[in-house]
Amino acid sequence: MVSPDDLLNAAIRYAEMGYRVFPCATNGKTPLTAHGFHDATTDLGQIERWWKQHPWANVGIATKGLLVLDIDGENNPWPGDSDRSADLAAGPLALTANGGQHRLFKQPVGKNWRCTESRLAPKVDTRANGGYIVAPPSVLGPDRNYRWAPGCALDDPPDRLPEPPAWLVADLDGLAHKPPTTAHVASSPAEGNAIPEGQRNATLAKLGGAMRRVGMSQGEILAALTQANVDRCRPSMPAREVERIAASVARYEPDAVSVALVENHFDQMYANAAAGGCPADPGPFPEPLLAVPGFIGEVVAYATATAFRPQPVLALGAAVALLGTLTGRKVRDETNSRTNVYCLGVCPSGGGKERARQVNKEILFLAGAAELVGPEGLASHAGLVTAIEQQPAVLFQLDEVGRLLRTLSDPGRSPHLYHIATNLMKLFTSAGSVYVGDAYADAKRNKVIHQPHACVYGTTVPQSLYEGLTAENVTDGFLSRVMIFESGPDPVPKQRPAVTAVPAGVVAAARWWAEFNPAGNLQPEHPEPKVVPSTAAAQGLFDALDAEAEQAQRDLGEPLGTLWTRATEKARKLALLFACSRDAGSPEVDEAAACWACDLSRYLTRRLVSLAGQWVAENPFDARRKRVLRLIAEGGGQGLTRSELYGKTRAFTTRERSDVLEALMLCGDVREVREASGGAPRVRYVAANPAAGSS
Repeated sequence: MVSPDDLLNAAIRYAEMGYRVFPCATNGKTPLTAHGFHDATTDLGQIERWWKQHPWANVGIATKGLLVLDIDGENNPWPGDSDRSADLAAGPLALTANGGQHRLFKQPVGKNWRCTESRLAPKVDTRANGGYIVAPPSVLGPDRNYRWAPGCALDDPPDRLPEPPAWLVADLDGLAHKPPTTAHVASSPAEGNAIPEGQRNATLAKLGGAMRRVGMSQGEILAALTQANVDRCRPSMPAREVERIAASVARYEPDAVSVALVENHFDQMYANAAAGGCPADPGPFPEPLLAVPGFIGEVVAYATATAFRPQPVLALGAAVALLGTLTGRKVRDETNSRTNVYCLGVCPSGGGKERARQVNKEILFLAGAAELVGPEGLASHAGLVTAIEQQPAVLFQLDEVGRLLRTLSDPGRSPHLYHIATNLMKLFTSAGSVYVGDAYADAKRNKVIHQPHACVYGTTVPQSLYEGLTAENVTDGFLSRVMIFESGPDPVPKQRPAVTAVPAGVVAAARWWAEFNPAGNLQPEHPEPKVVPSTAAAQGLFDALDAEAEQAQRDLGEPLGTLWTRATEKARKLALLFACSRDAGSPEVDEAAACWACDLSRYLTRRLVSLAGQWVAENPFDARRKRVLRLIAEGGGQGLTRSELYGKTRAFTTRERSDVLEALMLCGDVREVREASGGAPRVRYVAANPAAGSS
């Protein structure tokens, strides 16, 4: 299994040999640097800083001065000759995560080769000046890692790599004199299909209709039809008749789908993905982030051992909320960050999401802090504020919190829930100051709470959460305050739970925090929290995350970019909790605390952005497109047959389904496979990235 040390050591080794490296997304190929592969370097200090910030980052190598043959498919026949195949074996050989090959050479002196795609042969690309590759031991998912072929590892610096064989040099040089596509273009009237008399009106009307369908104006259509009339109609039609056809077809509204395709809307969107602007799924929850020293780690271990279905990720979210409550109004850092957190545990029905909530209550009752247990249901925003007024530090454990999220896009459906979410947002930002409630005619009803500290651990099933993601509630600020802890995609098998009491050390630590009173008798009304110091190294990590978050906001724009707005704020809260968990008596936010907190905040934010990218739709067509892509991707490598897809999209019209499939295939998200079945071939749709359906 690949570890963060393996990735960092590989990056350093490549750099020491003279290869310029940079970090790519965990389980992905997207560069994590501001300028992509252009930031690649051999500076070991910079490389260590990158991998300290992104310990699970894959390793990218810029290919300027190199020639890398990117050969897709295990059985790719190219170059089709045993002697030529032997020639290619002279250089290092990496086996890619998708079953292909990377063969590395250096560019001969005087060459300035650029990257190509399928120009040497089908599914044979080159990476050269202006490109990069992902290198071993990078990982794209379970059992999908890059590795060097035995005896063919990269052991030589760039200047000692072999040059490509002479025949390949000639082929590459020849590409410079060939057009980039083999598509044939009619360049003279003789090459176009002649339109005979009797078919001229109908044919020009179809051509005009096709142009109108993709948004061309009447003037553009008339110009094209006039030229087609001169070049192809035998004999040509009167100009007035051509004008009549253009005016007739221009009366119809353009087809929105075709306009999007022709104007390259989808290609632009996926081009942004390649540049890091479109959300990439960061993959499963990184297991190292479950290891938190002290109280949090002990609570996670107990909750996991005593559950019928162990859910350590959900237990982590619950433990974070528990310690956030115990330390409420008692600690802060030098920037006045507090430990109030909103954590959501996401797990399928019957998957074991209730155990973490039970453990939190057990610990608080055993520690004599039952007053910190808040209501398990909220009927109104007034009830929420009253509960916090009576107990300013309180833990709300709410089941099926996905319903609350869904109200954010439709306040008219459940106005009382909508105002709860609004007040939770206000309370989140008021933890270090004063919360001032709504104004009433009766002044006695007005609420003023000093340093309110509401923590939330809510649970929900995935579908309820994902269906609640809309452009409106992504941008309104509530989701940016939330940390979502998800169970894995596979069902968790049952275990025989340990029958044991809550560890005495856990109860003692909870009781210590419950009784800790840094401000003396003034703590209930005017708390003066203990200031937890931060080291310079920790501050550097927070600054780096802040810069990354600002860049992500610019790259993604609205609505997805707004999900990064509080990434650093959440990291500071998490670092405080790490420090308090590790050492209650003398907590300090050091490099270890900040590294864990930044990595966790970064992962959770990227995952939320990815989910929003899969589910949030800008218009009805986009919603249909994303739904079809999710359904096909959920079918894994087998995808869905046409009948299976039709059965799952019965609400679509035939035209809607056809337009969506056309868009997905043109963008390369889905491919159509035809299988022999004894009669008519069976059509199957397969996603280019089955992992997109993992949510």
